[in-house]
Amino acid sequence: MKKILFLALTVAIAACENAPKDYVTLSGKITDKNSDSLVVRTRTYSKTIKVNEDGTFSDTLKVVSGIHNLFDGAESTNMFLENGFDINLTLDTKQFDETIKYTGTGAETSNYLAQKALIQERILTPDLFDLEEDAFKAKVNEIEKTLTEFIESNKNIDSTIYANEKAGLKNLNTGITAAYTQQKQRASQLSDFIGKPSPNFVNYENHKGGTTSLADLKGKYVYIDVWATWCGPCKKEIPSLKKVEGQYHGKNIEFVSISIDNQKDHDAWKKMVADKELGGVQLFADNNWQSEFVRGYNIKGIPRFILIDPDGNVVNADAPRPSNPKLIELFTSLNI
Repeated sequence: MKKILFLALTVAIAACENAPKDYVTLSGKITDKNSDSLVVRTRTYSKTIKVNEDGTFSDTLKVVSGIHNLFDGAESTNMFLENGFDINLTLDTKQFDETIKYTGTGAETSNYLAQKALIQERILTPDLFDLEEDAFKAKVNEIEKTLTEFIESNKNIDSTIYANEKAGLKNLNTGITAAYTQQKQRASQLSDFIGKPSPNFVNYENHKGGTTSLADLKGKYVYIDVWATWCGPCKKEIPSLKKVEGQYHGKNIEFVSISIDNQKDHDAWKKMVADKELGGVQLFADNNWQSEFVRGYNIKGIPRFILIDPDGNVVNADAPRPSNPKLIELFTSLNI
């Protein structure tokens, strides 16, 4: 009888040990961490994970299977989580997207999402919408081919994600073309601003102290970047913006960045300007999206770049981004 009980107990223990975990184990190490915590979130779920002084972290999460956003206090990325996964993550915040890597049980789909983000950044460039129609169509076909080959080479990812990626490809051409048409219509509308006095801003907080108004900048060209700390595409332009600022240092132009962060993110703005050593004139708008300046230009999406002449009149209400070679062409044409 004792042998039978011992055997039953052994079987029960083994069964418990082999039972699938109903949670995710997430661990890893962050180099040059941006904060002392990570946030894993969806629209209906949020979990904060403590990050140690040396950048290491480890925690368990009970999740609904699907794509989750990982936020490190400054930047974010998407990852795929499912109960039972045991994932280790490493990244260097100095090259956030380029260095993020997942290993362990269930890592394949998250690595796919990270690689896809890099590919999209490379092929879906802002100058795509500057192309003439025939060149645009050819480029879209090239993009569609690149993404198709990438998806087909990753059939080992989660089956639901794979099916959704395949379905998304069918709408890719239509979606990008619709955006292209909308962009052309928007450019036509914004042309009405050219040569007219710019919408104004008054007494915006200056990161260096005091306040700055648009009127204070008269006498020079003013290249304005409307951005926010949470905006990924905005932050992607920072290296290019720094490069252009350096190239035109001491010339007849001011580089002004206006944050439209919410007031609750004011400290995050101050920290990012300092940590990333942002140059130019760094301002904080008085009422985020509802600021008079933002509404005056009917800004619905960021980043948005604006060029104003020394008299305060609009040169371009939707100027090229710093990463676009056309910006230098524009400055050259104005003898800046």
